[in-house]
Amino acid sequence: MKILALDTSTEFCSVAVLADGELFSREILAGQSHSARLLPLVTEVLAECGLGLADLDGIAFGSGPGSFTGLRIGCGVAQGLAFGADLPVIGVSTLLALAQGCAGERVIACLDARMGEVYHAAYEKDGEGWREVSGPGLYAPPEAPLPQGAGWVGCGSGFAAYGAALQQRFGGQLAGVLPDAPPRARDMAQLALPLFLRGEGMDAALAAPLYIRNKVALKTSER
Repeated sequence: MKILALDTSTEFCSVAVLADGELFSREILAGQSHSARLLPLVTEVLAECGLGLADLDGIAFGSGPGSFTGLRIGCGVAQGLAFGADLPVIGVSTLLALAQGCAGERVIACLDARMGEVYHAAYEKDGEGWREVSGPGLYAPPEAPLPQGAGWVGCGSGFAAYGAALQQRFGGQLAGVLPDAPPRARDMAQLALPLFLRGEGMDAALAAPLYIRNKVALKTSER
């Protein structure tokens, strides 16, 4: 099976192709230039593995949570490519992708949501996949859900932005922290593979980002 995956949910822009077990990927710090950088990266990765869109079996994209603008770009590009090649798509949680990329059996994934909050989820390794301990949500760091037990690895930009508050919240439950770990397309490709194999790909028209938050800035009275 051959899967193209892309993610623009954070300041990083990443693209990967998982082709019959072999992984090809590109990743750059794009800042606010995802719309200009994403398609050239797709072209580069497809050229490296010698594939065209018609050779693919599906397209995966980082569905969120994350940057509103970034999520719209990623979803829109995935839809456009899928429509043109008549391919199914699958949205992959950015928080689950964080867990996949971390070297841990128990992962607390946190992305900086700005406005004094984090996007949070917790996952535990379950055989070849992951069990959702705490689903994606939006929290002030001191109110993030507490998992049971110890040995958790904290990962993601939430720990870079609110490290002290999160470490105080989770206390001795954390075995380590990876604050610089971003969601990556290569991990999304691996997560999407079993879903495509089970026939869970959807029509591109049904693809949608997972925003969680319904506003992007505080009102004057809330600041």
